[in-house]
Amino acid sequence: MVGAGNAGGAPLAYVLDDETAVATMICKQLAMLGMEAWQFSEPAKFFSSLKVSRPKLVVLDLALGKSDAVEVIQKLDALKFTGKILLVSGRDERTLSEIEKIGRSRGLLMLPSLQKPFRTADLKNRWLQQPEPVPTDSNSVSRAPAKPVIDLAEAIRENWLEVWYQPKINLRSLTVSGAEALIRARHPLHGLIAPVDLLPPVGDPLYRSLSSFVLRSTLEDWPLFARRGYPLKLAINVPASVVGEPGFVDEVRRAIPFDTAFPGLIIEITEDEVIADPKGIGEVMTQLRLYNTTISIDDFGSAHSSLARVKDLPFTEIKLDRSFVSGCAFDPLKRGLCQTVVDLAHRFDASTCGEGIETIDDLRCLVGLGFDSGQGFLFARPMPRNDFINSLLSQTFEPLPAIQPRRAKG
Repeated sequence: MVGAGNAGGAPLAYVLDDETAVATMICKQLAMLGMEAWQFSEPAKFFSSLKVSRPKLVVLDLALGKSDAVEVIQKLDALKFTGKILLVSGRDERTLSEIEKIGRSRGLLMLPSLQKPFRTADLKNRWLQQPEPVPTDSNSVSRAPAKPVIDLAEAIRENWLEVWYQPKINLRSLTVSGAEALIRARHPLHGLIAPVDLLPPVGDPLYRSLSSFVLRSTLEDWPLFARRGYPLKLAINVPASVVGEPGFVDEVRRAIPFDTAFPGLIIEITEDEVIADPKGIGEVMTQLRLYNTTISIDDFGSAHSSLARVKDLPFTEIKLDRSFVSGCAFDPLKRGLCQTVVDLAHRFDASTCGEGIETIDDLRCLVGLGFDSGQGFLFARPMPRNDFINSLLSQTFEPLPAIQPRRAKG
């Protein structure tokens, strides 16, 4: 055991890494953050010391000679360790993520992992985060703060619903090319309500009224964007069950603006719904195209489908699920899947959109792979209509200087 850092009340951290030089460097970084850091090269001494002192943070490498991070996590669970745990390694992000999930499933306070090498600022950012463990028993579940239960029917009746917008970025020019309309509710007592606390189960008949509200509101907002020089292509989310209902196509036909500048409407339908009834939804897709409305297959990859299963449907876009986009820059498996989706989608004359872009590295990766568009917190979070308009006018979504636009061939 080697100690480093500040004494006298400073938070205690343990660093378990069989590479002495690396452990020493991490201890120095922790000391710079005002912590007292002890380093260990083998689990036996680590656990022996743990019986005497309880650190606030454990920095844990994945491979530990004759042991590994999974074994250490299992023992920390058995000891009912209550401090934070940070996994660090030079291995791929997927492996880090999987071991992080193991710790979280045991109720341990797992911080988002770090890939070596990392900066002191990255370490500080992780240390300051407040992880939430997965509840391990009914008692812990009962102690969770109750969320407000909002009735969607009441929200529709009382006009609590709002349509927010998240920009969609053209990855060739890195400019705003469209936006996705997303539902929110503003309760008079509970404030802003997110979709997870508002939407009913799949198949609920209330989705018909909700879809009508989103369709009408979005197409009424479009002229506001167009008059300010942004005739954007807007996208709305509609369940396949609603799209296939009698009268829905007619509702779309009546709502579409009679304006030559209108670039069309995109209806996003999740992949699992599309493959459940490809023939039925295919006919409606074809009919909607007569009214300048096209279909995007949303959350592609989450249902473990393939383009071969939907190749005969007249869709125009594939939105790759965020679980494959996040970390694609450093995960060869994710990057390969992204490339496969791009190649196949373009072969079917469909465009590709990566959702959930949160880092510059992932953005660079998607640009290099040939994705047509993308959206995510890196560019902007969903926002109310007026805030979205102000962001457009102030050019908040200008191309990032760190990325060179991918030039179109030909």
